[in-house]
Amino acid sequence: MRAIQIARTGGPEVMELAEVETPSPGPGQALVRHHAIGLNFIDTYQRSGLYPMKLPATLGNEAAGVVEAVGEGVDAVAIGDRVSYASLPGAYAEANLVSAERLVKLPDAISFETAAAITLKGLTAEYLVQRIWPLEKGDTVLVHAAAGGVGSLLTQWLDHLGIRVIGVVGTEAKAEMVRKQGCAEVIVRDQGDLVEQVRRFTQGLGVKVVYDSVGKATLEASLKSLARRGLLVSYGNASGPPAPVAPLQLSQNGSLYLTRPTLNDFLVTPQERRDAADALFGVVMSGAVTVEIGQTWPLADVRSAHEALEAGHTTGASVLTI
Repeated sequence: MRAIQIARTGGPEVMELAEVETPSPGPGQALVRHHAIGLNFIDTYQRSGLYPMKLPATLGNEAAGVVEAVGEGVDAVAIGDRVSYASLPGAYAEANLVSAERLVKLPDAISFETAAAITLKGLTAEYLVQRIWPLEKGDTVLVHAAAGGVGSLLTQWLDHLGIRVIGVVGTEAKAEMVRKQGCAEVIVRDQGDLVEQVRRFTQGLGVKVVYDSVGKATLEASLKSLARRGLLVSYGNASGPPAPVAPLQLSQNGSLYLTRPTLNDFLVTPQERRDAADALFGVVMSGAVTVEIGQTWPLADVRSAHEALEAGHTTGASVLTI
């Protein structure tokens, strides 16, 4: 089978298309034949070396397809099941060998492309919305990269629950897009002081939660945008890893909270993953959250995909096709 591998870390040029042996499942494993593969910022972090991996490695963390074979003791899925998975390595390939209990069965109404676009990003949005902080209807939050893969799902879901969203985007075109997604207010990055605009939109109070996937370029402004006892959720490093924050800084800015969560700490058990997937697919099938696949690339053109993602030239989700 074909797979995208790296033997060293670096830019998009380190990714190579290789022919590798198709593996056979052992106990508890399933072989998934991919139909579509999700593209995520974590892939670029692993490729660059920001998130270390044992090399050589096959990149990718999210895909959707059909179960082709199962190992001994597998009863969670069967051959022929339509499934997806997230936060498992080796997705940039025509097939992948994964733990069967980590697979999510797809409803008939969810296509492979949609599943590849939203399993990792959507489960991330689910725990950000429903598990990390007790938001109430009418609360105001700030979402960075609101037009991105997670951001677009997050803003729609929050709006669906009655949360007032201030979205941050990079261009006027993206601003119009996120207004349609439910952002009550939109800030275009580098057009005025972000903190001042947040304070103006909140009558000087600040927001209850900031969802920050950008990292280095935004963390300080995110902290200053929070209301007293507010929470900064730093869940990505699109601009690079942020500088350390001293505990005293949290005190001085209003007894703030800061967390750096990961999906695998919020969806630990098979039941938690099933519940989260049911919630995700439910809001999508109801129409409350719509999925925009802004761009697709063939697997062999993954370098172009990474270049576009890192340059901020994508909107919504991005998918690799086989």
